[in-house]
Amino acid sequence: MRFPNFFFYFRKSEGQDRIFQFFMGTVALISIIFLTLLLLYELIKGSMPSIQHFGYDFIFSTAWNPVKDEFGALPFIFGTFVSSLLALLIGVPICLGIAVYVTEIAPPKISAFISPLIELLAAIPSVIIGLWGIFVFAPFVRDYISHFLIKYLGFLPLFEGPGYGLSMLTAGMVLAIMIIPIVSSISREALLAVPVLQKEAALALGATRFEAMIQVILPYARGAIFGAVILGLGRAIGETMAVTMVIGNRPQISSSILHPGYTMAAVIANEFTEATANIYLASLIEIGLILFVISVIVNAIARFITWKYLRIQEN
Repeated sequence: MRFPNFFFYFRKSEGQDRIFQFFMGTVALISIIFLTLLLLYELIKGSMPSIQHFGYDFIFSTAWNPVKDEFGALPFIFGTFVSSLLALLIGVPICLGIAVYVTEIAPPKISAFISPLIELLAAIPSVIIGLWGIFVFAPFVRDYISHFLIKYLGFLPLFEGPGYGLSMLTAGMVLAIMIIPIVSSISREALLAVPVLQKEAALALGATRFEAMIQVILPYARGAIFGAVILGLGRAIGETMAVTMVIGNRPQISSSILHPGYTMAAVIANEFTEATANIYLASLIEIGLILFVISVIVNAIARFITWKYLRIQEN
């Protein structure tokens, strides 16, 4: 009994699938690498006058005077990292609380209602959040939060007054709102991936739900949660419009989070159209190059941590 046609078409179909998979994977990989290298090349090419003129001093200089052609990126790097770290300090506990409540505490109906609402925050344009921040949230921060911090903690350099509505603190709190969807969603998925046997074993040994969460569930999912936090950091570092509208846009380095600041993305958005001199434009492009490198490194670290966590879970 012979089955030539059946086996022929089976092998033919399998071979076609492999060829198609290889072809599409190659195209996708080449496209990603090509676009990334092309973008990097254009940034390096555009910033070359600034690199040749200022050298490494550009990264560590605090000067920013377009009239005298004096440029330095340190105030913007400082503002970017401080506002992003503030966003993590404020937003990560909220995100973990949301993830824990949705996965372990809330009834299924409430969980199914809350989860999509949290993810809908990602659909709100950043300019809308910025408008809300500048007209509603910034006055609230100035009149209540800054006043409270100056009154009771003003002896610390971190909370020196006067308090401004447009400040590093306001930018950090707005960024905390913007990273909630991505961090809480990934953290929720990480908690849902914890095997039920792990939870039941802890409860069977006499642990309370709180002890099971602290000692078993969160440690089991910590790799994916940390990756989510790093992704949130990358989101905060690259944010432009919302931060531009609430941070105050002052190129200075201050020890107080109640003072205005500036970020790399904000200075590019604000001053790119005003850069008429070649060295001015090249300096802005070099800031973009620094931002690009930092964002790629942060996201690569997050992807590596998530990938390593998934491999551990599979093994």
